[in-house]
Amino acid sequence: MTQTDTHPPLIPVILSGGAGTRLWPVSRRAHPKPFMELVDGETLAEKTWLRAKAVAGNAPIITVTSRDYYFYTRDLYARLPDGSGNERFLLEPMGRNTAPAIALAAMCVRDNVGEHALMLVMPADHLIEDLRNFEAAVSEATQLAGNGHLVTFGIHPTHAETGYGYIRQGEALTMSGGYRVAEFVEKPDEETAKKYLASGEYHWNSGMFCFQAGKFLESLHRHAPDVHAAATRVWEATDKSQDPVEFPPELFSECPAISIDYAVMEQADNTAVVVSEFGWSDIGSWKAISELYESDQSGNRISGKAIMVDSKDCFIQGGERIVAAVGVKDLVIVDTGDAVLVADLNHAQDVKEVVMQLAELKHEAIVFHKTVHRPWGSFTILEDADDCKVKRLVIKPGQVLSLQLHHRRAEHWTVIQGVAKVRLGDEEFLLEANQSTFIPTETLHRLENPGEKDVHLIEVQTGDYFGEDDIERLEDIYGRVK
Repeated sequence: MTQTDTHPPLIPVILSGGAGTRLWPVSRRAHPKPFMELVDGETLAEKTWLRAKAVAGNAPIITVTSRDYYFYTRDLYARLPDGSGNERFLLEPMGRNTAPAIALAAMCVRDNVGEHALMLVMPADHLIEDLRNFEAAVSEATQLAGNGHLVTFGIHPTHAETGYGYIRQGEALTMSGGYRVAEFVEKPDEETAKKYLASGEYHWNSGMFCFQAGKFLESLHRHAPDVHAAATRVWEATDKSQDPVEFPPELFSECPAISIDYAVMEQADNTAVVVSEFGWSDIGSWKAISELYESDQSGNRISGKAIMVDSKDCFIQGGERIVAAVGVKDLVIVDTGDAVLVADLNHAQDVKEVVMQLAELKHEAIVFHKTVHRPWGSFTILEDADDCKVKRLVIKPGQVLSLQLHHRRAEHWTVIQGVAKVRLGDEEFLLEANQSTFIPTETLHRLENPGEKDVHLIEVQTGDYFGEDDIERLEDIYGRVK
């Protein structure tokens, strides 16, 4: 990243992570909200990248994410127009909220572009429908940020929402929607939210920001010196020549887990808000998802196969199975094949309680779908019984699974499509369609696709335990060896 002209460049910083617990069972820890496909077939992560590209032109785009999401995110970007060419990834070993993530991104921008470079910080899981108004708001924000303000984006409220924080505007700084921030306020109760709406002075806090890298770091040092010091230690110990750049786990774990709002924005005296309307939503519930779909005459909104009998105002999202709803109203029904959610639309925010109980039970449904994405491709669970587990693996061209062994299970591999290269102990050989091999327990093995087409393979596991933690990796090109 290099500075190319006298005007401060605008560097988008995308924050991509989070579990999206209110959107279970589609959003799970291994496949969170940014990767959910919406009604138009695009994911929220893709839409965020396209917005970033539109406002930044040829400037680099930084994505702060985790190693678990890196390969999937990289592949999503690669299929976009002009994607996978001017990105930089910063990988967190664990979540520490937004302040440390943004601090490290700011240090990256400062060192590679300059302290006056502007950062546009955007979560990867928000939806923005009016791109023209969004670009106008970003232009307004860059002017304020160029003058030294820490800028956030306020959304003019359309209703008395209790699920968002609010920003109260102060004196006008520009003629077209820029104000000093008078106050940040927490999520209100319904009565307070109605007062905010009626006043015209309060706006939803979008969680997006724009500021100079140096100005943000100065404010972080002043208002949250412990976060600044911890992030500095991480940055100084990081190998910046890596691609992607990975932060040292031990030092990163020492960063305080705190949001940018608490660490900086609510304490600084140079904050500004750009107020706009650009069809923003954080897509924080199934009710919000349902509103993206057209409704039928009975108010039902349907994705997938559904039969509705004397039912109204429901949202149905199904897959291969048919969902039938009889004599019900105001329900959300989501079927992912391995889990079914049935909830009152007006209690859609409470889905997170289901995830909390699944966590207590240590159930895999909190983490994985039937289809799990891996850096080398994906696998789909066809059967999961006490005495066996059956998967269909899809290995992308040129990709290699780790060299590994299992202590408690054996595996049988049968190639369905393509040609697979197998290492079994010290032996290597090719498996073609309709050919099989057996991998005993405690045996080193590896699977590779040396061809130009996907390899499809059926894996049958036998033994007394089939958890993913029974994988002992010895070599891995994706950096997953502990």
